[in-house]
Amino acid sequence: MNQQQNARLRNAGFATFFFSGICAISAGVVVSLLQEEYGFAYGMTGTLLSLMSVGNLLAGLLIGMLPSVLGMKPSVLLLTIGYAAGYAIMGLTGAEILLALAFFMVGIAKGSVINTCTILVSDNSADRTRGMNLMHSCYACGALLCPFVIAAAAKVSTALAVFLLAALGLVLWLVYAFTPLTGGKAKNAQEKQAIDWSFLRSARFWMLTGLLFFQNAAEQSVNGWMVTYFKGSGIISGALAAYTVTVMWGATLVARLLIAFVFPFKNPRKAMVGMSVLCTFFYVLLVMAHTQGAAIVLLFAFAFSMAGLNPTAVASAGRMTSVTSMGIMLPVASSGAILMPWIIGIVAEKAGLAAGMASNIVPCAGLIVFTLLVAKLPEE
Repeated sequence: MNQQQNARLRNAGFATFFFSGICAISAGVVVSLLQEEYGFAYGMTGTLLSLMSVGNLLAGLLIGMLPSVLGMKPSVLLLTIGYAAGYAIMGLTGAEILLALAFFMVGIAKGSVINTCTILVSDNSADRTRGMNLMHSCYACGALLCPFVIAAAAKVSTALAVFLLAALGLVLWLVYAFTPLTGGKAKNAQEKQAIDWSFLRSARFWMLTGLLFFQNAAEQSVNGWMVTYFKGSGIISGALAAYTVTVMWGATLVARLLIAFVFPFKNPRKAMVGMSVLCTFFYVLLVMAHTQGAAIVLLFAFAFSMAGLNPTAVASAGRMTSVTSMGIMLPVASSGAILMPWIIGIVAEKAGLAAGMASNIVPCAGLIVFTLLVAKLPEE
């Protein structure tokens, strides 16, 4: 009976992370549709994407605090309703203040699902490494499907596309509603008994946090802006541009599965240097591309090169890895995903979208600097 319960909780994590992949990654396509529908400026587009990242960051703090007050299940249900509510608001109005609230709510839901699924899968898998890889594969599969889901609905109207995402968000919420989410309070209380803050004095910790900051900045900027960029530049037709999300997440899925199961890194820190150099190189070529074929190939190469950076960097924390250290490292690093999309919007407003996308070379270069610094650290 205990194994059946574990399997049920683990499978709930897989299922909800799949739906989260569709709902979260769709935001980059939806913001492009909304811009076309309501004609707001590039600065507003960047603000909406950044607000989503703010919600994602805040969710990590809320999901850690609320269970002690409300209990685990009420907390999860309260925070993850953001997908359904946020996309419903996008379908009902074009008022900028309400769209800002909607993207913030979607970000809250995204961050809450990430935390909840990580707990469900890691605590209920016989092989934690394989369980986590499968969980992230479910997310990537959802991300691969999102352009097809949106394109089919958007042929009727933008409103139908976002209402469909709201419906999928509601399905995700219902999975949690029928899943026995218990035991959060006792576990949190035990974890709080002995908190080791020594990682804050570690140069390794802050270098890895800086690396993840730039990785989040570069990745979220491409996820959020690339569809709008391809449409605006005319490099890829408007109908096909939305499917570039599938190219990115297809590359990410392939790369992560290869790293996990086929070609594990013998020297992860040197591998991160290689990945950062390659993703910077391919991104420079990407923003210089003038043909559809070259843009698609280079986008695949960029995503493939970057796919292993985040999990490898987190794993490199070694003995510093704990609930407390990750609770500081990941939110601080996530601020890069808030800052850079907003900067791109501001630059695009003043100098054009091509210049805005070119500015994303800065965090790519930051990746090279920090991976080199990490590679020079002594072995633990």
